[in-house]
Amino acid sequence: MARVAVLGAGRMGAAMAVRLVDQGHSVVLWNRTRARADTVAESNPLVAVEDRAEDAVRGCEVVLSILADGRATREVLLNPAVLDALDPACVVVDHATSGPDAARVLATGLSERHIGFLDAPVSGSIPAVQAGTLLVMASGAAGDVERARPVLEALARKVVRVGDAGAGQVMKLAVNLVLHDLNAAMAEALQLAEAADIARDDAYTVFQESVVGAPYVQYKRAAFLDPGTPVAMSLALVEKDLGLVTEQARALGRPAPVTEAVLQAVRAAVGAGLGARDMADLSRYDGRAPGATSR
Repeated sequence: MARVAVLGAGRMGAAMAVRLVDQGHSVVLWNRTRARADTVAESNPLVAVEDRAEDAVRGCEVVLSILADGRATREVLLNPAVLDALDPACVVVDHATSGPDAARVLATGLSERHIGFLDAPVSGSIPAVQAGTLLVMASGAAGDVERARPVLEALARKVVRVGDAGAGQVMKLAVNLVLHDLNAAMAEALQLAEAADIARDDAYTVFQESVVGAPYVQYKRAAFLDPGTPVAMSLALVEKDLGLVTEQARALGRPAPVTEAVLQAVRAAVGAGLGARDMADLSRYDGRAPGATSR
């Protein structure tokens, strides 16, 4: 069992901290807004909380970072106080969708201190964390993957090494391209069915039972049918991810016209005030007129 720091107490980070404690690991949680980390510890007393990131990582064998974006991740992990506090024997793992450039900057900055780094985004949401069935797309030195594996396997059904630092981020962007395009296709399909007076729940049942009934379609039923379902991933974060996807596609000279169009649709929904809503709420946005809002 390892001593693990989790940096970031958002929905995924909080779920990871609880899962790791349940699996017997010693966990220290840090969040820029301490109140959010305290909320996790109140219901899970075995989770320790620190005020400063450098205190959270001190003495840890594995550090898991799951912050909002690449900028926030670089600011925290490359902070001189954090670098000084990190044990050279530890492995730092970034689970966020930070982007390939951020991953390479982090790998360089940490390697200068002889600290192992894995760019290891995940596929799966909170239920997958709770069940330990995430998919981890790890990139970095093979030895660092093995050192972090006991912790990663507490969260994941499979850990796949896909290459050197940055490769994991590109792989996650490729996965997210399919995910967000599918989400937009489901939104359009439901609106098409409803326009023909087909009940949304009936249409959704058909999609689930048809050839397009992918795992995402299966587990997102509640969110597509009930706008009161708790947010799993906000449209604002979808917009951020799609920006990274399309930027990477352009940088590699690989056009992604469908995804570019999906980005514009999501951007319009966010501009109409739906940024904090779940990604499934794209199906409740009518973009036919300027200023259109959710139904």
